[in-house]
Amino acid sequence: MKADFRSVEFAPGKEMKVETGRLAKQADGAVTVQMGETMVLCTAVSEKEPKPELGFFPLTVDLRESMSAGGRFPGGFIKREGKPSDKEILSSRLIDRTIRPLFPDGYLHETQIICSVISSDGENDGDVIGGFGASVALTLSDIPFDGPMAQVRVGRIDGEHVINPTRSEMDESDVDLLVGGTEESVIMIEGDMDEISEQEMIDAIKAGHESIVKLCQFQNELREEFGEEKREFEVEETDEELANKVEQEVSDDIRDLVAAELGKEDYTERLDEIKKTAKEQLTAGIEDESEKEDLEEDIGDIIGDVEKKELRNLILEKKKRIDGRSPEEIRSIWTEAGYMPRTHGSAIFTRGETQALVSVTLGTKRDEQNIDTLFNEDAKQFMLHYNFPPFCVGETAFLRGPGRREIGHGHLAERAIKQVMPGFDDFGYVIRVISDILESNGSSSMASVCGGSMALMDAGVPLKKPVSGIAMGMIVGEDETVVLSDIRGEEDFMGDMDFKVTGTADGITACQMDIKVKGIDFETMERALRQSTEGRMHILEKMAETISEPRTEISKHAPQFVKMEIDGDQIGSVIGPGGKVIQTLQKETDTEILVEEDEDRDVGLITISANDLDKAEEAKRRIKGIVGDLEEGSVYEGTVKAIKDYGAFVEIVPGKDGLLHISEINHTHVDSVEDHLSVGDKIQVKLLKVEQGGKLRLSRKALLSEDEE
Repeated sequence: MKADFRSVEFAPGKEMKVETGRLAKQADGAVTVQMGETMVLCTAVSEKEPKPELGFFPLTVDLRESMSAGGRFPGGFIKREGKPSDKEILSSRLIDRTIRPLFPDGYLHETQIICSVISSDGENDGDVIGGFGASVALTLSDIPFDGPMAQVRVGRIDGEHVINPTRSEMDESDVDLLVGGTEESVIMIEGDMDEISEQEMIDAIKAGHESIVKLCQFQNELREEFGEEKREFEVEETDEELANKVEQEVSDDIRDLVAAELGKEDYTERLDEIKKTAKEQLTAGIEDESEKEDLEEDIGDIIGDVEKKELRNLILEKKKRIDGRSPEEIRSIWTEAGYMPRTHGSAIFTRGETQALVSVTLGTKRDEQNIDTLFNEDAKQFMLHYNFPPFCVGETAFLRGPGRREIGHGHLAERAIKQVMPGFDDFGYVIRVISDILESNGSSSMASVCGGSMALMDAGVPLKKPVSGIAMGMIVGEDETVVLSDIRGEEDFMGDMDFKVTGTADGITACQMDIKVKGIDFETMERALRQSTEGRMHILEKMAETISEPRTEISKHAPQFVKMEIDGDQIGSVIGPGGKVIQTLQKETDTEILVEEDEDRDVGLITISANDLDKAEEAKRRIKGIVGDLEEGSVYEGTVKAIKDYGAFVEIVPGKDGLLHISEINHTHVDSVEDHLSVGDKIQVKLLKVEQGGKLRLSRKALLSEDEE
């Protein structure tokens, strides 16, 4: 390929530039894509020899953002990029999910796509640029690829769709939808939106696809000018004789199995028995262990193909599913709220053989997560974490950190609920939701949405509305297409679509769609969305039987808040030299105190949190004393700082001493102050009077009964 620039205007005022042949020339395909001043270098490399022993297409996609692209240093002690951020992982997944279906069947060569954001203007996100660039690199290379494809982001501002909006434009948008597809159809969508209708969703997808068509046509032009001839590859031939023998051996049993309406455990046990019997029958007489193992593996693969065919036929011909449901039917649901006594909120959501145990933790501003990426340095005050332990599918495995799938599922559930969360100014808690999947047989991410919504209401978080989610599937036949509601694992694995939709009773809040065939027409998509709405409403009704609105009180175990304002010039007095005053105050009152400055109003905003409201109120009272706002008649806990013949000086707030006269120590006569008090004693005193000049007169005897000494 020779070095050259080409550009295309794919939407009003939006231009994408592509450079080929200048950088990374030892890669099989490499391009630099630019939009605004954001540039992404996209490379594609595929091994020359296949790896059929893996049994799947070994594709790896990585999008990485260097802080130097935005002229910044990485935060933290180590000034070098480390493991990928959640943002990078999510962007990588979006690209992977769009290009993976476009590789030809039987292509088993290890392939890697790397998209490196090398320049960032802070406005144009590198994710959709990288998705487009990955396709260009593959299209121009000799790697077999049934593209091109493109990705675009769709926003909506004042009712008008905006393609690849800038970060500033996204602040005004009520839709954030990423669409990936080919010139003919849509392959992948993901995003969140502000309770839009099904028709509004379709309109946004169509708007995105119009730009995708232009970007794909542009890639075809580039291929004509710069593209290399695609390499030949061999698809491992199927042993037709063996396939016929296996099919003859197991077809009747598999057909009976998929129609038996069994649960996951019984279904798997019966399937294993069928496989075991078939392998014993068809490998009888073979003595070479290596040959026998290879044959058994081939037999297992063929049985999987037979199972897939029979399951799909059952749905297409009889409109009946593996567990006996009709295409529109939802599995049985049971729920419970407030299950865990010490968490701030909790819920169990069980649908069929999928179960999520969800907890909510309410924290203070100090618990917020600092985000340090090219596009975001804000603090995150709502987070949803999804865990998928191996026991939930009856397996054993090492427990590691969250994988890409767990991060992706948690992010989808977080986006779904985020649309109805209160703002931090309205509900001053940092909120963490944890969804632990205890059983899994289809759409655990949607169970996390439902359980998360219920747990938040149980915690007293003022959600605007409950949110539910459902996973839709699809089986494409020669003459018709069947859309399935609430798919279970086998229907996901052997079907043609996984379409997750979340929302309230009034509209859609998030979605995620992956197509395993080459695209989906808009008519089928509209049908799936309409069917998903019916399912979502049914699930919301089931949730409402347990909890339908936020509790009026938060847990007694959650932090308690007291807020106050002080003059801006008094902030230093509260903090003290080197933070000494505020640290002492926090330690003595067992509270957490956060001081922020509102420069516009020249005031200090103070948030006091504690596990006991009385402790927070005590800290507030002492802060008022520090800033000279002591209340006569109030009771303070003070520390004896000095003893004189005529009394003791007691510090009732940091930096504020008052005189406890000897006559105010006790009701009876006091000969010596030291008989009753020592330096360092903690005592309660009543503030009798704030005299001219700020002197404080204190009394201890005012708090004692006549018979106390």
